[in-house]
Amino acid sequence: MEETIFSSTHTRIAVVTGGNKGIGLEVCRQLAGNGATVVLTARDEAKGAAAVEKLHGLGLSSVIFHQLDVTDASSIARLAEFLESRFGRLDVLVNNAAVGGIVPVDDPSFGLLPTEEKFSGMDGHQRIEWMWKNCRQTYDAAKAGLKTNYYGTKNVTEALLPLLQSSSDGRIVNVASSFGLLRFFTNEELKRELNDADSLSEERLDELLGMFVRDFEAGAVAERGWPTEFSAYKVAKAAMSAYARILARKRPALRVNCVDPGYVKTDLTRNSGLLTPEEGASRVVAVALLPAGGPTGALFDGGKEASFV
Repeated sequence: MEETIFSSTHTRIAVVTGGNKGIGLEVCRQLAGNGATVVLTARDEAKGAAAVEKLHGLGLSSVIFHQLDVTDASSIARLAEFLESRFGRLDVLVNNAAVGGIVPVDDPSFGLLPTEEKFSGMDGHQRIEWMWKNCRQTYDAAKAGLKTNYYGTKNVTEALLPLLQSSSDGRIVNVASSFGLLRFFTNEELKRELNDADSLSEERLDELLGMFVRDFEAGAVAERGWPTEFSAYKVAKAAMSAYARILARKRPALRVNCVDPGYVKTDLTRNSGLLTPEEGASRVVAVALLPAGGPTGALFDGGKEASFV
């Protein structure tokens, strides 16, 4: 069915947020390699244009650049207007743009952005432990984390929904994380509410995030049962997954899914990851290119549907 829907006269149009480096750049490369016309977006115009030139140098001429800051409403609107006038639809949206929600601290023996060789001999748990020891959680960084990782993703999605609905097979792929699993929440009522995709509303999700911000500022994260380490990142990713499930319920004609790319060597993980960007991106692209009529409202991990808990 896919081949019929997306023939040579109907090339997939894909948008990738945060596409100038890491997983995002690799997603752009792999989607273009699968015949899609890819709109690579990035906050920084120079970096975004350089990324597109890099892909053009690999023979991937179907990649174009458009500036996008997911925290800027006017930037989002400009992208939507461009897509509407240029293509009139959108087939795939990959919500990849993210920040850490923490302030990294320089480890004198490793450096601010260590080389991957520095982590040789360390397993995944030890690498995450190193990350935790070499960061600080601040109120400003936490708020910025929610603004990009949840509200940025949501606002881009909302703005592009009409274009996705103009596609014969519109799909949204949110780059999730094992850090966004509900097992990191110790408040059982909160966990239950976030996992109840049939009852949860966007308004209630906003209320819960407001509670988190107030609890964070008051130093009551642990007491209230929120994740304690990498708090803002975990809460934002959990909220993003909950929103995807709400959207999947409200828009059954679309495929709305989340995918965990794994622990990847990127700037976000300060090169501490176990997988290459190519490996992580391949998991994202596999979900973006699932056969028509496939799952919606699901989380994929390692190529299989997984629990949000």
